[in-house]
Amino acid sequence: MTAEMNRLLLEVTALAREAGRAILDVYASTFTVTEKQDRSPLTEADLRSERLILAGLRRIAPEIPVLSEEAVKVPWTARRTWSRLWVVDPLDGTKEFVQRNGEFTVNIALVHDHRPVLGIVHAPVLERTYYACEGVGAFRSDAEIAGRPIRVARREPGPARVVGSRSHRGSSLDAFLERVGPHELVEVGSSLKLCLVAEGMADVYPRLGPTSEWDTAAGQCVLEQAGGQVLRLDGQPLDYNAKEELLNPHFFGIADAGVDWLAMTR
Repeated sequence: MTAEMNRLLLEVTALAREAGRAILDVYASTFTVTEKQDRSPLTEADLRSERLILAGLRRIAPEIPVLSEEAVKVPWTARRTWSRLWVVDPLDGTKEFVQRNGEFTVNIALVHDHRPVLGIVHAPVLERTYYACEGVGAFRSDAEIAGRPIRVARREPGPARVVGSRSHRGSSLDAFLERVGPHELVEVGSSLKLCLVAEGMADVYPRLGPTSEWDTAAGQCVLEQAGGQVLRLDGQPLDYNAKEELLNPHFFGIADAGVDWLAMTR
């Protein structure tokens, strides 16, 4: 890892944790919930976290532009010229935040040539941070416990371990599970789903519903650097800042490349 990437990983991981503390201040209070244009929830925690992260990234790497969920959208004519950019979700899992189940995260990723090459997923309530960098690997730290390497698991005999969305389960997932056969389904919020696959706690995360690029970039980096894959239904890796539309196609987070999970959608 270059000296610059090492510096970015350390400083941005600290920034994600700082944003997590700002989120917890709101989480501990009586907060109000408004709706965005797409009718998804928005709280003061989303806004505080974003302000803190944007200011921090300008300080850490002022030359790298930022694409953030809550920020004003940059026109595609400008954004298409970016070879490097930060992709940020200041609070991934606002529904989980509102329901106070603790399953929400701060997501920050560095994308280079349409691929996430550095990623941090921080879960403030759990005091857990997943972080990864291309060529180095993926790691998990908990509270005062130093980071330890994580790695995907091989598919073992027995029921498939499937992780799914707690707030966005739909008929497409049910149809997939019927094709899989015996399985254990773990429902969890936010980017924690990709991270569970990355640390060997699940075999597959089928996402057969809408997500945006800021929802997945950091978690994809963690999973890929842990030895897994994040694939569109055509078998190609999920990519970033490659089109005007910021919605992702359907995809699978996969631990064991030897299992053709995509075939079970056809």
